[in-house]
Amino acid sequence: MQKIDEEFNFKLNDKIVVGCSTGPDSMALVDMLLKIREKYKLSIVVAHVNHNVREESYEEADFLKSYCFSNKLIYESMIIEEYGDDNFHNEARNIRYNFFENLVHRYNADYLMTAHHGDDLIETIMMRIVRGSNLNGYAGFKSIVDMDGYKIVRPLIRFTKQELEEYDLENNIKYFIDSSNDKDKYTRNRYRKNLLPFLKQEESLSHLKFLKFSNLLSDASRFIDKVRDKTIKKVMEDEKIVIDKFLEEDQFIQKEILYYLLSEFYQDDLILVGDKHIEILLELINKKKSNAFINLPNDVKAKKNYNYFYLTRETNMLSSYEIEFDNYVLLPNKHYIEKIEDINDNSNNICRLDSSEITLPLIVRSRRIGDKIKVKGLNGTKKVKDIFIDKKISLNNRDIWPIVLDSKGVVVWIPGIKKSKFDKKKSEKYDIILKYN
Repeated sequence: MQKIDEEFNFKLNDKIVVGCSTGPDSMALVDMLLKIREKYKLSIVVAHVNHNVREESYEEADFLKSYCFSNKLIYESMIIEEYGDDNFHNEARNIRYNFFENLVHRYNADYLMTAHHGDDLIETIMMRIVRGSNLNGYAGFKSIVDMDGYKIVRPLIRFTKQELEEYDLENNIKYFIDSSNDKDKYTRNRYRKNLLPFLKQEESLSHLKFLKFSNLLSDASRFIDKVRDKTIKKVMEDEKIVIDKFLEEDQFIQKEILYYLLSEFYQDDLILVGDKHIEILLELINKKKSNAFINLPNDVKAKKNYNYFYLTRETNMLSSYEIEFDNYVLLPNKHYIEKIEDINDNSNNICRLDSSEITLPLIVRSRRIGDKIKVKGLNGTKKVKDIFIDKKISLNNRDIWPIVLDSKGVVVWIPGIKKSKFDKKKSEKYDIILKYN
């Protein structure tokens, strides 16, 4: 079994947040990091989320806390007190990753590491194939993902679950088994119990074959994305598809454009929609009727209006707005932005601006397709959509979250989430202070 630093290139003094559930996979990952801690002078923060749905979860958290104390590891934890009406696994994942990201920023870490392994990748790819997706979706998850100022790394992607359990046994590592892993009501469990044994019997290294498949699809997807983005500029006006121009394009690119539009309304992995929805959208676009619509999951509507096609969310709240900012504005999400005289706070809830660098008045509005921001401290721009995904902002909140722009349409602030290059330190020159409450 290869060493973890043969799979990932660690550097001296790397700072790592590692997600740990106390299962065999994550306990193996923590132990592997401990074994190379001195070699690379690593700083390791162990992050644990108690999902609060099993009685034994508190025992597991107590064990991990003691384990970290014994091994001189920083231990951080949280308990999920309640869940909404969303899909349980999807909601729990969003809460977990939001917690992890906050720790990454608090400790100024270089990496967030998770214990996803090769068998997890097989399950994900097979589930996507059965559900239907595009190339990027079929690729499953990546071993390294660039985030905002850090990387998500899955260094166990070449290991199987059996190899990790054997590692735990050989190294006398204690771990806990989540009893919910045996419940057939969860889709992934059915794939794990029924499909994986067959694939492993046919080919013991099937996880590596799937990894190669995943990498190939990811490479192809990156190339196709470039073609898709060029085509979008040709066939879209004011966030709407111009149907006659759209129908001139190859049907493969048509589908990629529709997946892109759906990604504006759903999670980054499009968990609620698949191939059948794309086919339905294409049927709608090709209808001879001038006006027609269909309903999609989560209150999204696809509408055809003569030569235009677009998606919108039908909610009880105001989901699209644009307000000229003076000194105070009440927002549809029940928060507000106000202009203040002074404050010591430097969080993302505060923005300091120099009016000579921007064009007044400021505008506060909901997001639009294609919005980008020049992030403070980074070169280049980043899509607002990608920032919302990185921050695990819920679907409904994305549509009403305020974006602050100057009168030329330059995004200067995403309140509570991200500052632009126009934000000033308290020691710099500024004459506007905005606070998000």
